Amino acid sequence: MQNEFLKIANDPLRFRFYMLLKLPAAFLSGLRVKKATLEATTVCLSFHWLSQNPFRSIYFASLAMAAEMSTGLLAMARIYKKKPAVSMLVVSMEAKFFKKATGTIYFSCQDGSLFEAAIQKAMDSEESTTLTATANGTNKLGELVAQFYFTWSFKRKNK
Repeated sequence: MQNEFLKIANDPLRFRFYMLLKLPAAFLSGLRVKKATLEATTVCLSFHWLSQNPFRSIYFASLAMAAEMSTGLLAMARIYKKKPAVSMLVVSMEAKFFKKATGTIYFSCQDGSLFEAAIQKAMDSEESTTLTATANGTNKLGELVAQFYFTWSFKRKNK
């Protein structure tokens, strides 16, 4: 089942259609999945009219959306069509900004093993589990532009 969601995420046309149906703001912002595996993901966002702020850079909310997706894909790959189902929810977010976000920004999250452990713990108990994942946003030169920390909560749904 895990590979089924990754096939969708790594197919640009299928994932654009998925975003149109399930995440229309991400679709309109032009988010793109560059690479998605069980271990790491990279999502990119380019500066354009729909993602800009008045200061000729990418709006922080657009950056947050790309960063969240880079972490959320790691969770979705593990819970997609899982039996029993597992719910996921962002319960906290923190961000640090280091440079003006212009051009294309690439958000990467390499916390796949943390997601595996947290989701398995939620599956094994009736309690919710949390994990804080890091998404690093870099520009084309590889310079750190922003860093986001998302705390995800997972809970096994009742049958």
